[in-house]
Amino acid sequence: MDIQVKRVYDAAAADDGWRVLVDRVWPRGLGKAQVRADAWLKDVAPSTALRKWFAHDRAKWDAFVQRYAAELDANPEALEPLRIAAKRGRLTLLYGARDNECNQAVALRAYLHAHGRQGVARRHSGSSIEAG
Repeated sequence: MDIQVKRVYDAAAADDGWRVLVDRVWPRGLGKAQVRADAWLKDVAPSTALRKWFAHDRAKWDAFVQRYAAELDANPEALEPLRIAAKRGRLTLLYGARDNECNQAVALRAYLHAHGRQGVARRHSGSSIEAG
């Protein structure tokens, strides 16, 4: 799986592949044209309660990753577009946080690598990816 994470405020690149915003809230100060996301998958983002609890406190990182994984485990259908895209080529997970090392996109990439082949719906094979 070729999955990269990229801050949404950084310039898009030709080799980004399928660009997906994985934040629950739209990034401040940016319009659709600036974000250049192919999809916005709010349902794969941490819940509002988890996001507020974490508050980008690095001391809570390990617990955040575990809690976020539990949320993802409970919502496998939301991950289908990401799994399909990752099988087809490069996937870029976009995030808005200032912290480049401890954010939901980093945690989501690790989760997808650990659980990559699970749950790909057979009904989606061969169909185009539609999300947003």
